Amino acid sequence: MKTTRRTFLYGCSATVTALAGTRLSFAGFGAATADARVLVVVFLRGGADGLSMVAPLAGPDRAFYEAARPHLALPVSGAGALLPLDGRFGLSSVAAPLHDLYQRGKVGVVLACGLTHDTRSHFDAQEYMELGTPGTRSTSSGWLGRLLATASDVPTSVLFPALAVGSSQPTSLLGARGTVAMEDPDHFLLNTGPWRWQDAQRAALRRLCNASSSPLHDASSRAMDAVDLVESLSLDSVPPAGGATYPENEIGRSLRLAAGMIRLDVGLRAVTLDVGGWDTHVEQAWSPTDGAFHALLGSLAQGLAAFFADLEGSPTGSWGERVTVVVMSEFGRRLRENADRGTDHGHGSVMLVLGGGVRGGVYGTWPGLAPEQLYDGADLAITTDYRRVLSEIAIRRFANPAISTIFPGYQGYTPLGVVEGRDLPPA
Repeated sequence: MKTTRRTFLYGCSATVTALAGTRLSFAGFGAATADARVLVVVFLRGGADGLSMVAPLAGPDRAFYEAARPHLALPVSGAGALLPLDGRFGLSSVAAPLHDLYQRGKVGVVLACGLTHDTRSHFDAQEYMELGTPGTRSTSSGWLGRLLATASDVPTSVLFPALAVGSSQPTSLLGARGTVAMEDPDHFLLNTGPWRWQDAQRAALRRLCNASSSPLHDASSRAMDAVDLVESLSLDSVPPAGGATYPENEIGRSLRLAAGMIRLDVGLRAVTLDVGGWDTHVEQAWSPTDGAFHALLGSLAQGLAAFFADLEGSPTGSWGERVTVVVMSEFGRRLRENADRGTDHGHGSVMLVLGGGVRGGVYGTWPGLAPEQLYDGADLAITTDYRRVLSEIAIRRFANPAISTIFPGYQGYTPLGVVEGRDLPPA
């Protein structure tokens, strides 16, 4: 292939464009300290039906549940029977891999939780939750970005404090220093233009980046540093450990990438990944184990179980104890199923907290499913603000009490007890 000045410059231009699309903002190089902890946030996009994850086993609420869901209610016996949690509630049978972790004391289930601001808009609810300012969308940074910014153990020498598994940075990491959005390390590289000129292109870009100390030049230089390092990494050097078997789908690939990048010990403090497909208005399920919802939940449970087996089986680092995962969604679904064997946008849902430092069990105040106990006469009410759960993780797991900064306007925090750690006074 004939190389001309035009094609060389085109390659450089394409490289700069690729860098801009990655939303990189690294600062320096450095691995994690020996006891650094990592928070993994799994966001279930679409409003996951918490009542098809965790459901009442007996009593009046069981009767209300079955009456409202003649086709979708999870049974207490027979095929697909609920897996008992605490005698009051059971876990969907398709989430059996999570039940195994629960029995080991590695899963905390928080009932009737979510966004207290009243909205049934996916966009608004997700934005409010990820900004950490319910009812306000003008906030310029995300809650997780502020958590990292106020953390005491994220020096500038850390290579990438935050990884967004996917093609873009989520709102929760808005404003975060050192975030990279990545779907596959093998595709995260500079290979534009003819191969003969690739080294020359890198050298030219380096000279351009180092020509000035302006914010643009500094960001470009950090981006080059990031790409150089990520290109040197290989997930093949950290194959799944502990007999981990990830599902062969996007959920499995995302969790495999997250575990691998954590085990490569490049300084991660936070990882985000999205799981879509939970907006189940139509044909949510056809049996207690069959249907779109159950397929998603089953893959999620298998993937999370593999993720922890991978971390716990790693020959280097106490990753199983250092990593905490929180699973959340923008809202739950209505109690009553609709005419299409689906569920519509609701209010209260469930959060899962897994892994290091977790006190297994069921948490939160259950509001009940009687008609007079439902929110707006149709939905599971919220008794636990989602910020309460995240604040406890910030304080007890990450020794970061800056709650007024992480969640501006949030007041009255008290721990649920879902994770272990020291209770620092919220600041």
